[in-house]
Amino acid sequence: MASAASTRQPISKMEWLAVLASCTAASLIAVMWSWRNDALLNYGDAVAHLNIARRVFDSHQPRFSQLGSVWLPLPHILMLPFVQVYAWWANGLAGVFPSVLAYIAACAGFYRLARRWLSPMAAALALAFFAANPNLLYLQTTAMTEPLFLCELIWISVWLVEWRAALDVDPEQNTRLLWLIALALVAAVYTRYDGWVMALLAWVAIGVTLARRGQLRSRAFWLASVLVVAAPIAWFAYNSAAFGDWLYFIRGPYSAKAIEDRTSAGFPPHPGWHNPWVSFLFYMKAAEMDAAAAAWGNVLLAVSLLGSACAWISARRARIAWALLLALPVPFYAYSVSYGSVPIFLPPWWPHSWYNLRYGMELLPALTLCLGFTAHAIFDLFGPRAYKPRAFYIVAVVLFAIVAVNDYRMLRERPLVYVEGTKNIHARQPIYSQIPPVLRAYLTTHPNAVILMDTSTYQRSSP
Repeated sequence: MASAASTRQPISKMEWLAVLASCTAASLIAVMWSWRNDALLNYGDAVAHLNIARRVFDSHQPRFSQLGSVWLPLPHILMLPFVQVYAWWANGLAGVFPSVLAYIAACAGFYRLARRWLSPMAAALALAFFAANPNLLYLQTTAMTEPLFLCELIWISVWLVEWRAALDVDPEQNTRLLWLIALALVAAVYTRYDGWVMALLAWVAIGVTLARRGQLRSRAFWLASVLVVAAPIAWFAYNSAAFGDWLYFIRGPYSAKAIEDRTSAGFPPHPGWHNPWVSFLFYMKAAEMDAAAAAWGNVLLAVSLLGSACAWISARRARIAWALLLALPVPFYAYSVSYGSVPIFLPPWWPHSWYNLRYGMELLPALTLCLGFTAHAIFDLFGPRAYKPRAFYIVAVVLFAIVAVNDYRMLRERPLVYVEGTKNIHARQPIYSQIPPVLRAYLTTHPNAVILMDTSTYQRSSP
């Protein structure tokens, strides 16, 4: 098998145009579907993200401490310009704009990463599997944080790979990439807590690499280090100043641990509790179900493992190890489910429910890149130098058809992330339908009244 590194060619303008045009079209089609099916606000978390962004300027005490705690602030800050339009905040469009841009950027970054080692055909196949995933397409029509974090995860991986490649040949480019990585890590730190672990691992890897080459005295590295380290420290300081506890986001009343204590109905609180192996299985099953049709999940994992072997054999000299950051969600969620009060419920396994299934989407780039390496190996067998080069085009059509069939079957089965959101809104629908008429009636008699409401929990009173 030819080395995957040998396939590295500059990405042409036509390739970029095709990538951006196709991904933008897919994104807009998904947005139109969600709009027509009133699915923009299915997730209660999406509604909460929009409300947090809106209240920064539209509240009795407008201030940036209205960004709250627990949830990190960058997604809400990005929505600030859009939630100022009342209609966009009310119908959910304010959250769509950042998510769509993040989705398109993630697709572009994924293709750039894939093309570093894969042929154009294999990279296009991998991009099709990633960009056309129904769960991802639905999430990027909401105000959820996963599309933004996927964008950050992918571009940090891209720039890490390029930083290592430029370390010996282009010091100026290397410094620029170092600053891009630092800025992207800060963005990830302020998006999801996965980003804290990612920042630690990525920056330590950079430091170790520089130390081995005797370049640890780099001024740019230490200045950028100050920026990366300051990001979580600033969050601690914000929590201390705004809420009187620098760990409020961990032990406050809205933390994951507090929510689990309130909602847990038995012991253990959820599958995988204090059991890393079960937590690992639940997360991998969620990632599998998010990426492939129900009957194809095990096949997806097997082909991905094959692709991992192909990547190690054919691309190890191209420093494929720097892309291992894409696999970070596996240990992070195995630990989080075990010890971080972050349950994942799957419909086929007890308790046979839908909860946090969307977390599996974070492994989609890693699974897809491995699939790309498998496709690259297959295409290499039928390339122009093969005995029957026409077979190359037949194989290409078959592989793209398999991707299309997988997406079709996922749509027929209903994407699990969309089902999770739908079940989520059903729990909130009674309060959403009952509150407006009560408020309208009250405001007719008390037009200047101040109303205090608690919408943090949804439960029906007994008759």
